[in-house]
Amino acid sequence: MSAFHKVLIANRGEIAVRVMRTARAMGYRTVAVYSSADADAEHVRQADQAVCIGEPLPAQSYLNIAAIIEAAHASGAEAVHPGYGFLAENADFAQACLDAGLVFIGPSPAAIRAMGDKAGAKRLMQAAGVPCIPGYQGEDQRATTLTAEAERIGWPVMIKATAGGGGRGMRLAPSGAVFAELLQSAQSEALHAFGDATVILERAIVAPRHIEIQVFADRHGNAIHLGERDCSVQRRHQKVIEESPSPAVSPALRERMGATAVAAAKAIGYEGAGTLEFLLDAEGQYWFMEMNTRLQVEHPVTEAVTGLDLVELQLRIAAGEPLPLEQNDVRMSGHAMEVRLCAEDPQQGFMPQSGTLAAWRPSPSLRTEHALRDGAAVPPFYDSMIAKLVAHGRTRDEARQRLIAGLRDTVALGVATNQQLLQRALSHPVFADGNATTAFLAEHADALLAPDVTMEERAVWLAALLLQTGERGWPSPLAHTLPNALRFALDSKVHAVRVTPQGSGRFDVAVDASPPTAVELLSLSGDGHMRFLCGGVSEHALAVRTSADRSWFHFRGQAFELRDLTHVAVPRAEAAGGDGLLRASMNGRVIALLVAEGDAVAAGQPLVTLEAMKMEHVHCAPRAGRVAALHVAVGTQVAARHVVAEIADA
Repeated sequence: MSAFHKVLIANRGEIAVRVMRTARAMGYRTVAVYSSADADAEHVRQADQAVCIGEPLPAQSYLNIAAIIEAAHASGAEAVHPGYGFLAENADFAQACLDAGLVFIGPSPAAIRAMGDKAGAKRLMQAAGVPCIPGYQGEDQRATTLTAEAERIGWPVMIKATAGGGGRGMRLAPSGAVFAELLQSAQSEALHAFGDATVILERAIVAPRHIEIQVFADRHGNAIHLGERDCSVQRRHQKVIEESPSPAVSPALRERMGATAVAAAKAIGYEGAGTLEFLLDAEGQYWFMEMNTRLQVEHPVTEAVTGLDLVELQLRIAAGEPLPLEQNDVRMSGHAMEVRLCAEDPQQGFMPQSGTLAAWRPSPSLRTEHALRDGAAVPPFYDSMIAKLVAHGRTRDEARQRLIAGLRDTVALGVATNQQLLQRALSHPVFADGNATTAFLAEHADALLAPDVTMEERAVWLAALLLQTGERGWPSPLAHTLPNALRFALDSKVHAVRVTPQGSGRFDVAVDASPPTAVELLSLSGDGHMRFLCGGVSEHALAVRTSADRSWFHFRGQAFELRDLTHVAVPRAEAAGGDGLLRASMNGRVIALLVAEGDAVAAGQPLVTLEAMKMEHVHCAPRAGRVAALHVAVGTQVAARHVVAEIADA
């Protein structure tokens, strides 16, 4: 008889939906928890029951242990699955579940505590014979001590929050000249994200591979590994692309690393799903970084190559069952790749985005993990990842090509995403050849973010057609042939366009005083699907109107935001920051004011720090002068473009 029949998922979004899918298939009932910002979220809709646990900020809801325990009791849930993020690696939460008579679907509080402290974990792994990166894990956190230890270790040095995860509280210090500034930044971010500013220092391994080993262990003393995942493509220490197997890992190296990971799990009496993360250098030497005592975001790639359901294994182990397979039973077939679709704008410094998803059409050719639908909210309070797209193939290149095609066909309109960047990264020769390291995105940023002039030119023509037809729909063959002057912003670039109807859906489109181009609208359906012809080539697009003057359209695998400025007064040209107004660059919460009213400031001086989607963003003075006014306080939630400060002449 099962130890539980109803599972509460202490998380949100795609991972909550993912856990529910397997739990239902195994016959369990499911309970969702949600913040007031997620009242209409997809994970709430899909659960058998749902309980509101607080206000939007994570500290008021998804990090509120007492509220989650109370929700479990109120709903009759006997077990709690933490997902990943939030409280997934919080030993106090695991203990609170056990104290409340609930089954915690994860390792013991002791194991979480042992591996959650990065300093203590390194000491444990060193004792177990696991190779570790040289560094400092001491309790003395004075800046003078940490500086001295960094000098001893040798530059470059990695600063890492001991309670951290997801790249938060991590900084790479190339030299002593910037160490103090980066240390303070890492500690501040760690304190706000985890409530603990403690850090460790490690020698930075230059341009390594990031390789992790998936392990499972039960309470009966059995432990296995399920091979490796290569997570080398990262931005700010956050994974962007993951794959299995790694193109850099041979069968012999896999066996060695797997044996190391299993030995480490057994050394701490581990139970459940866990991942040991290693850095691998060009010579094949690897070092332990940390252990994640939970399910990983990238677990679907392991499921794709092994044919196993990792959530099912978690549930069975938590119910007291022994592992259903031994190491020799593990088989890996083909290759799998995953990308993380994030609500962020790569062209604006990867600024987090929030808002409403106007259209969502995942590609049927991919496994897409998500909790989205048309009209779904993307709140500013949580992680920027909104979906994971996974492809499997017989070979690495087959999986890569399938992922590129499926990613191109995926429609996500209403908020800016990293969709185009992901396609370019997958298509880049360095990645295609299997040679990407953790330095890949930084080294090739110019190529990955470069404008595609041909596509943008055609997108402008398409935008002009959309505005020309407007609410009228399909143009009449009797329509007038007088030129129509349009002005619009496509993403952030403003265009002046003259459209001259030529009858039967044909137009001459002149962009920014260039000679006109003949464009023909072939079809435009009521659901926004359209075809147009230019230069003898017809193409498809999908458009959706979100307001009277704003639309989005999907074209060639990319989302474009279209704002009609035809009837908006043309603003006077001003130097950047000439009005002295500092505006919020995204929806977020003020977590620090770095100046006071009346202070003299230099151009570019940090003034206000906002937190959005679990990352900190410093906003700087647009020009030199004095702080005439601060319009926010610490804790204020602000919308994008909201004026947070005014700078006047000194």
